[in-house]
Amino acid sequence: MAIHCKFWLPKKNRSCANTPLLDSQFCGNHTQRSDSKWILCPIDPSHSVLEENLGSHLKRCPLLKQAQSLSRQPFYQKGINAGREEEDDDDTDSEVAIVTSEMKRNAVYAMSVPRFSALIAKIKSVHASVCSNSIPDSYKVPEACSIWTNREVDKKLPYKEKHVLQQASILGNLEVFGVLIKSSSSSGGEVECCDSNEKSKRDGDVYSVVEFGAGRGYLTQMLADCYGIRKVLLVERKSYKLKADRSLRQKESLILERLRIDIEDLNLNAVESLQGVGYMAIGKHLCGPATDVTLRCCIGQQSNEKTTSQFRASCKLKGLAIATCCHHLCQWKNYINKKYILELGFSKEDFHAISWFTSWAVDADHGSEFSVADCSSQLEITCEKKELCSESESWGVGDIVRNMEAIDRAVLGYMCKDIIDAGRLMWVKEARGLESELVKYVPVSISPENRLLLARTTS
Repeated sequence: MAIHCKFWLPKKNRSCANTPLLDSQFCGNHTQRSDSKWILCPIDPSHSVLEENLGSHLKRCPLLKQAQSLSRQPFYQKGINAGREEEDDDDTDSEVAIVTSEMKRNAVYAMSVPRFSALIAKIKSVHASVCSNSIPDSYKVPEACSIWTNREVDKKLPYKEKHVLQQASILGNLEVFGVLIKSSSSSGGEVECCDSNEKSKRDGDVYSVVEFGAGRGYLTQMLADCYGIRKVLLVERKSYKLKADRSLRQKESLILERLRIDIEDLNLNAVESLQGVGYMAIGKHLCGPATDVTLRCCIGQQSNEKTTSQFRASCKLKGLAIATCCHHLCQWKNYINKKYILELGFSKEDFHAISWFTSWAVDADHGSEFSVADCSSQLEITCEKKELCSESESWGVGDIVRNMEAIDRAVLGYMCKDIIDAGRLMWVKEARGLESELVKYVPVSISPENRLLLARTTS
C-alpha cells in the first residue's frame, strides 16, 4: 500500500496525496520549515528556498530552462516596458523594490492627522478639477455575442455570467468605438479593422488581436466565436490549466500563438508573427502596473528611440481596450504618467497613498449605483468631524480610517481610481494623438472594477 503525506487538508477532507520525504511523515510541501533563512527564488519568485540551498536549487529550478529559452528570444528585452523610477533617470535596468500594500498602509498611518486631512482635501480638489466630467456609462452587449449571452456555446466551456457580460461589453464598446467591425459579408462573422482611409483586404494586412494578461484566454474565445478573428497572440506570464487554447486551435481559420512572458519584458515590435501587421490590443482586468506596462508596450515602443531599428514600428496599433483594475497594486516606477501626478502637486509618497486608498472603492454596497460627485460633500463633513476629534493626542490616522463610514471610504477610493486612470487617458491622447475614451463598461453590481480605457488610430 502506498504511503502518503500525513498532512490533513480540511477543504478536501483528506490527507495530502504526495509521497513523504525519507525519515518524515510529510512531503516537501508540508514538512515543517527549519529556522534557517528562506528567500525567494530569483528565477521564480512564486516559491522560496533555504538560503544555504540556493546554489544547488538554481541549477534545477523547474523554470530554469524556460527562463533560458525566453532570454534567447528576439522579443525578450528585460524591463523594456517597466518605466523609470524618476522621469530623468535613463537607467531602465535598475532594480526598485516593490512597495507593497502593507508598506503603503503603514506610511499612511504614520502621517500626522493634519497631513492626512490635507491630503484628502487635495484629492477632492484635484478630482473636482481633473475629473469634472463624470465617466459615462457604456454597458454594451452586442448582438454578435448572443451565442454566449444566451448560453448557446459548447457546454464544456466554463461559463460564469458576470464574466461573460464583462467580456461581451468590452467587445460591444470596441464595436461602438469603431475599432471592431463585424463584416456583413460573412455568415460566420469576420473581424475588420476600422481605418478612416480604407479597409485593406490584402493578406499582408491581416488584422490581428493581442490579448495582454490573457490568463485562460476566454475573452479571446468569445472574440473568436462571435467575430471570426484570424490571428491571435496571447500574452501571459503564468501557466494556467483549463485554457481556451484547445478550443481555439480547433478553428481551422484561426492562427493562435501564446507567449509566456512578463509584459514588461516584451518587445512587441520584435514578434515575428506581427511583422507588418495591424493589430488590436485587448486586456480584461490588467491588475495595477500591468495596465501601465501594457500601454508602454503598445504605444511607447512605437516611437522608442532605444528600440532596434530592425524592429522599430514594425507592427501597427489600430485599436485598444483595457479594463483597468487593482489600482492599489500600482507602482511609481511603472506608472505611465508621472509628470501628470507631479504637476498636480502630488509627490511619489502621495501617489503610494492614493493607490492604497483605491482599495476602499469596494467597501460600499455595490447593489446600487452611487455618484462620487454627489457623495463628496459627505466625505468633507466626515473628515472635518474626525479632525476635531484629533485634538486628543491618542487619536491617530489609523483611528480615523477605522472609524470612517464605508460609503466615505468608497467615495475616496473611487476618486483616487479616477485620478490614476485620468492620467493614463491623458498619456494615451498625448503620446500618439490617439482618439481615446474612458467609460464604465459594466454596472458596479456586476463588477466594481468597471473602468475601460479605449483608444484607436485616427489615420
